[in-house]
Amino acid sequence: MTLRPPHGPVRDPAGTPARNGSADPARLPDLALRSYGGSVLAASDESFAERQALIRPGRPAFQPGTFGPRGQVYDGWETRRRRDPGHDWAIVRLGMPGVIRGVVVDTAWFTGNYPPHAWVEACEMAGHPSVAELTAAAWTEIVPKSPLTGDSEHFFAVPGGRRYTHVRLNIHPDGGVARLRVHGEVVPDRALWADMPVDLAALENGALVTACSDEFYSSPLNVIAPGLPRHQAEGWETARRRDGGHDWLVVRLAAPGVIRLAELDTANLVYNAPGAAALHGADARGGGTPGEDAEWFDLLSRTALQPDTRHRFRLTGERVVTHVRLAIHPDGGMGRLRLYGTPAPPG
Repeated sequence: MTLRPPHGPVRDPAGTPARNGSADPARLPDLALRSYGGSVLAASDESFAERQALIRPGRPAFQPGTFGPRGQVYDGWETRRRRDPGHDWAIVRLGMPGVIRGVVVDTAWFTGNYPPHAWVEACEMAGHPSVAELTAAAWTEIVPKSPLTGDSEHFFAVPGGRRYTHVRLNIHPDGGVARLRVHGEVVPDRALWADMPVDLAALENGALVTACSDEFYSSPLNVIAPGLPRHQAEGWETARRRDGGHDWLVVRLAAPGVIRLAELDTANLVYNAPGAAALHGADARGGGTPGEDAEWFDLLSRTALQPDTRHRFRLTGERVVTHVRLAIHPDGGMGRLRLYGTPAPPG
C-alpha cells in the first residue's frame, strides 16, 4: 500500500491526477465511476452519509460546522458505530467491466470517524444480477485486509488479469470512506458488437488514450468518455501554445477496424475551441504502439472547426486502423471524439 496526498494539480473525472498510459494503474480509467455507469447497489448501513457518494466524480468536498438531520455533512459514505463483532460493506456494480489494476480507498475529511481497516473483493456475473444473487456469489479477494489512516488516499495495486463486473468494499468495524476508485482496463462483452457498427473510440468499448501533448486543464481521457460533457472540465483542454506548434492525442481503438464516421464535438468550448483539426490513422496490428515517428496516414485532412459545435464527417478510406491521432491547431480543447466504424474480422 502507498499513501498519496489528497490534493494535487490537474485531475481526471474520478479526482485522481490526470495522466496517460497504463504503466501506472492509477492512470487507467475508474471503472466504478458514477458518470461511467457505476452504482453502489447495496450497503450494510448508510446512517450518516449515503453510499452513492463513494463513486461520485471529483474530489470530496467538506465544510466544517455544516449539520443536517444525520449530523455533520460528509461527502462520502459513513456508517453508524457498530456495537457487535461484525463489519460494514458496500457492493458496487462497475460501470465498465474490466481487469482491475489498482484500487484507491480515500478517507478524505474523515479524521475521527474513519475505519481502521478495509479490504476489497470482486466477482464477475453476467447479465443484471440482483443484490441477493450478488450476495450469494463467489467473491475473490483482490485487496487484503489493510490498515487505513484518516484523511488520506490509500492506493493498492491489484495483480492478476481476471475480468470483473462488481466489487465489494469491506470496512472494519465501521466509519466513513469518501471515495472508492477502481482503476483498470475496460473489457466489454464484444459479442454485443457482432455484425454491427460501433464507436471504436469509446472508453466503455475498450478504447484508451495512450498519449497526448498537453493536459494542463483536464484529462484527455474525457474526450472518449460516455455521454456528453456538461461543461469545459468534462472535455479535454490544453494550455495556450506560444511556440507555433499544435496539440494532439493518440487513441488506441477498442478493436482494429475501418472508420466510417468521425464526430468532433467542441461542446462548451466557446472562446477556446481549436481553429482546425485533423485525424490520422495507423495500423499497429503487428504489435507496439505508434509514436510521433509512426507511419500515420490521413483520415481527415486539416479542417476548420466552429466553437461549441458537434462536427460530423463521413470518411471514405478503407484501411484498417488500430490507433487514431487527433491533431488540434494550434491548441484549445475537444469535448468528445467519436469514431464510428466496423471492427475488422479477427486475425
